[in-house]
Amino acid sequence: MQKTAQIRLFLILACGIFAVSTASILIRFALDEDVPPLIIAAYRLTLAALILTPIVLRTRRPELRALTRRDWQWALLSGFFLALHFATWISSLDYTTVTSSVVLVTTGPIWVALLSWLIWRERLTRPIVLGLIIAVLGGMLVGFSDSRGLGLGGTQLWGDFLALAGAWFVAGYLLIGRQLRHRMSLLTYIYIVYGSAALWLIALAVLSGASFTRQANGQPYPASAYVWMLLLAILPQLVGHSSYNYALRFLPPTYVAIVSLAEPIGSSILAFVLLQEVPLPLTIVGAIVILIGIGLASWPARSRTSSSDA
Repeated sequence: MQKTAQIRLFLILACGIFAVSTASILIRFALDEDVPPLIIAAYRLTLAALILTPIVLRTRRPELRALTRRDWQWALLSGFFLALHFATWISSLDYTTVTSSVVLVTTGPIWVALLSWLIWRERLTRPIVLGLIIAVLGGMLVGFSDSRGLGLGGTQLWGDFLALAGAWFVAGYLLIGRQLRHRMSLLTYIYIVYGSAALWLIALAVLSGASFTRQANGQPYPASAYVWMLLLAILPQLVGHSSYNYALRFLPPTYVAIVSLAEPIGSSILAFVLLQEVPLPLTIVGAIVILIGIGLASWPARSRTSSSDA
C-alpha cells in the first residue's frame, strides 16, 4: 500500500470513528423525545438508503444489473444482520446505561476473530490476540467506571444481553461484508445492505405496533426527533459505517472491528462536550488501554497491507 493510500485509509477510519461515536448520543436524544427504539433504527437506515438512491441509480445502475443472484443473497443476508444489530443495540439503550451498552456492543472483535478462525481458519497472531484482549479489558474498565455502584436488576440484565446480541450480529455483518467488498464497489454494497436492513427494520417496527409519526400518548413526534434521526442517518450511518465498509476492502475484518473499540472513547469525549459529563479517572485509564490495544493489533494489519494498493 502506498504512503498516500495509507494516510487516506487512516483519515477515513478516523472520520468513521468520530461519526460512529455520535450514535449513542443522538439515539439518547431521540429516545428522550419518546421515539421507540425500532422506529429510530428504521428511520436511520431508511433515510440513509433514500439519500443514496439518486446517486446509486445515476452512477451504479450497470453494476447493479451485473450482480449475480448469489451476490444479492449475501448482500441481503448482510442487511439482515445489520438490521438485527440495530434492533437489539438501540433497544438495549432503553434498559441499561449508555456506557454499558456501548462497551458490550463493541465486543464484536471477539466474535469476528473467533468466527474468522472457525470459518476461514485465519491465523490469530499473537499481536492480534494480545491487542484484542487489552482493548476489551480497556472497554471493561470504561464500563465499570461509569456503572459501578449500580445494581443489576432484571431490566438492566436484559439490556446488557441485547447489547451483547448486537455485537454478535455486527460480527456476522462484518464477515459477510469482507467477502462482498472484493466483488462490489463501496457505493453499491452499502446501498443494497442499508436498503435491505431498512426493509427488515420497517417490518419489525410494524409488527411491534410502534408508530412512525406519534408517541405512545398519541402526540406527534416533535420536529427535533426527526432532526436527531436524520443526523443518525448521515453521521454514524453514511459516514461512520461506510468508512468501515471502505476499510474492509483493504484490512482484515478483525482489525476493522478492533478499531471500532475506539467508539467508547469518542462517545465519552462528545458526552463531555455536549452533555457536560466529566469522565472518571478510571474511564480515562480505560480509554488509554483501548488505544494501546488498537495500536498493538494494528501492526500485523500494516505488514499484511504493505504490498497492496488501495
